[in-house]
Amino acid sequence: MQTLANLDYLVFFIYFIIIVGYGLWVYRKKKKAEASSNDYFLAEGSLTWWAIGASLIASNISAEQFIGMSGSGFKMGLAIATYEWMAAATLIIVAVFFMPVYLKNKIFTMPQYLEKRYNSNVAMIMAVFWLLLYVLVNLTSILYLGALAISSISGLNLTFCMVGLAFFALMITLGGMKVIGYTDVIQVFFLILGGLVTTYLALNLVAESFGTTGVLNGFQLMTEKANDHFHMIFEKSNPNYMDLPGLSVLIGGMLIINLNYWGCNQYITQRALGADLQTARSGILFAAFLKILMPIIVVLPGIAAYVLYQNGGFQTEMLHDGSVNPDRAYPVLLNLLPVGLKGLSFAALTAAIVASLAGKANSIATIFTLDVYKNKINTEATDKKLISIGKITIAIALFVAVLVAPFLGIDKKGGFQYIQEYTGFVSPGVFAMFILGFFWKKTTSNAALFAIIGGFILSILFKFMPGVVDLSFLNGVGFSVPNAEGIYEIPFVDRMGFVFLICLIVMYFISRYETKNGVVTNGLEIEKSMFKMSPGFTVGALIITGILVALYTVFW
Repeated sequence: MQTLANLDYLVFFIYFIIIVGYGLWVYRKKKKAEASSNDYFLAEGSLTWWAIGASLIASNISAEQFIGMSGSGFKMGLAIATYEWMAAATLIIVAVFFMPVYLKNKIFTMPQYLEKRYNSNVAMIMAVFWLLLYVLVNLTSILYLGALAISSISGLNLTFCMVGLAFFALMITLGGMKVIGYTDVIQVFFLILGGLVTTYLALNLVAESFGTTGVLNGFQLMTEKANDHFHMIFEKSNPNYMDLPGLSVLIGGMLIINLNYWGCNQYITQRALGADLQTARSGILFAAFLKILMPIIVVLPGIAAYVLYQNGGFQTEMLHDGSVNPDRAYPVLLNLLPVGLKGLSFAALTAAIVASLAGKANSIATIFTLDVYKNKINTEATDKKLISIGKITIAIALFVAVLVAPFLGIDKKGGFQYIQEYTGFVSPGVFAMFILGFFWKKTTSNAALFAIIGGFILSILFKFMPGVVDLSFLNGVGFSVPNAEGIYEIPFVDRMGFVFLICLIVMYFISRYETKNGVVTNGLEIEKSMFKMSPGFTVGALIITGILVALYTVFW
């Protein structure tokens, strides 16, 4: 069993004291000025651009990236970085087109947007859906996968790790979005510093295993020894094509995955909804820049582990139930780090997990308190009462996650790709509902309901269609691939694209039919001037776009 040395625990303890101490300082400093529930849940007007950007990344990066994406790096290589690099491009789109709509129409929660644009039925259905999804899937998986990783590195009991992570997150979350936002800045510092240390030492290990030294030599050796792991676009013959199907990762379902996640997700957009447009855009642009760096931290270590494994390293440590488990790559690397540095990397992993737990718990509290409790249970509730309900909701959500997580078998199903695929059952319909609601005033409530329910049903049908219908005819145009049994399946990224297009088409015809028959819709306030960009933002967006084009060109 692996354990941490006393120096590692000391490094981690210092990190814990810094985060909790700074959080308490921010809480006490802001407590007297805190006057409203919007201020508590959204930190209205008080987060700077760098705090917003750091909080976006801290909330996004968690165990599924450190463990799952590193595992995917071990298995398929740099191509998995397309989730991070496409996210950088998507964040620019969200900053330009989505944030002006939310802020101009004073939208603070996603259900509030749906009620204002459609009706209360659509809003309540999605509020309940998001609460169930966030508590029973997202919060639970973050907690369990995080505890599993920490347990495998430290040797601590799994249940103890879950309770400890939940308590740590609770300490931060009860202070509201201000405390989360500003402590996330420190969390990101630890996350990036510890992550870069791990990558640096992993590349050095590769170099040393081949009789040389230095990270540049290590990287060069990786590109030579695992050249197939440094291509962003897979051919159909690649065994990982089902996960990342060719050009679809640039122009197809990958865009839907990212636009839905970064633009229609309370958990993410909440960081920017309390700011003015210029601050929100600057923060999102900062997050896009950090996203470009993330593959260095979460993908390269996985590829390094693959090269080391191929060269005879940690043959036993990578095994689980007799076969190689790619998700063990990152914990195995951490266990090879020197004393002290292991504690720093351990703190980085914990920072990523705790920040994601805190952000998710705060979003759960925001939706329940503002969209369910205030709208349906106690419409006369004071701000003090709403804040109290929010804190209780946070505690209950984390408690439920601790109780439920061990029974879900997440470790057996888990991994980054699994999370992406099964989130994709709902993403196409939800994104179709949002995007048409933004930019087509004739979209009706019944069309939105079709997107929610019909999109989910269509996703299930496409998933299980290969067992009923022969899809080999789609192979010629690149939309089906034979699995191990010879049955032709549609890659889940392409399935999402198909479902999204079908939802758009059906929503169009439903809306046209209903508006012709006198149905009145609730359009949002939108003006062309809303989308005007400042010179500074434009330059920053062009620089990020140029970097992305260069990266895809080099690693095509």
